[in-house]
Amino acid sequence: MKAYWIAVYKKIGNINHLKKYSETVTPIIKKFGGKPIVRGGKFLNLEGEEYSRTVIWEFPSFEKAVECHDSKEYQNGWNLAKHTTLRNLQIVEAFNIE
Repeated sequence: MKAYWIAVYKKIGNINHLKKYSETVTPIIKKFGGKPIVRGGKFLNLEGEEYSRTVIWEFPSFEKAVECHDSKEYQNGWNLAKHTTLRNLQIVEAFNIE
């Protein structure tokens, strides 16, 4: 079953740090089978708190998504932005109704 990283950004204190993080981790995430679905872009907030940025990655499985997040490579990349960025990140398993 596929899984998704869903990140909503509450605060981006240094856009250059976030850009460097993104450039660094994109190939790492892809190495674990991650496929970018949403990265920023136009949005309309209909309910609840508004976040400045949303990023969604699709993974082949929940286990691969967790393995990627917990990897030393990814964590080293996240270190580039985590001190100036505040986000919520969840890994959510997909479901199948068929």
